[in-house]
Amino acid sequence: MRKIILNLAVSLDGFIEGPNGEYDWCFTDDDYGMTAFFNDTDTLFIGRKSFELIGNNADTFPEKTVYIFSDTMKNNNELNIINSADFDETVQHILSQSGKNIWLFGGANLVSAFINKNLVTELILSIHPVILGGGKPLFHDIKSRIDLLLIDQQAFDSGLLQVKYALKPKFDMEMLKML
Repeated sequence: MRKIILNLAVSLDGFIEGPNGEYDWCFTDDDYGMTAFFNDTDTLFIGRKSFELIGNNADTFPEKTVYIFSDTMKNNNELNIINSADFDETVQHILSQSGKNIWLFGGANLVSAFINKNLVTELILSIHPVILGGGKPLFHDIKSRIDLLLIDQQAFDSGLLQVKYALKPKFDMEMLKML
């Protein structure tokens, strides 16, 4: 089955954008593993606000199938829109198709929805050496504890620390009773 991988930049104090929505703190001086990651994905899940931020253009990610999660945008021939009523069924259908990994691009509300539905397989966080003091937090409205397993870490000369986590499977008490 395909993996849904959250890969994004985050400040040391846990924000994915500054107090005024700024991203000027994100490093662009190195690849930071993005080329390899990009080559291992063929699909992008993105929220409406993030989609509009990158230019409202699916061609920003050539050779990727882009799905935009929105209840306000209308479906058309050029864009793949998924609304909240179709979320579960459509995501499960996409996951069951053959293909490469799926990049969960953001934003914060979409990340929370995927985490709360236990759909995220891995987290790749590029922790930038900056404290923003405010902004949009990466995690909010998470409904339950999520245990993580560190898979990899890499420190860069710039001070950026990239960590890769797998989500530990949730222990199922009902399954234990059946044993």
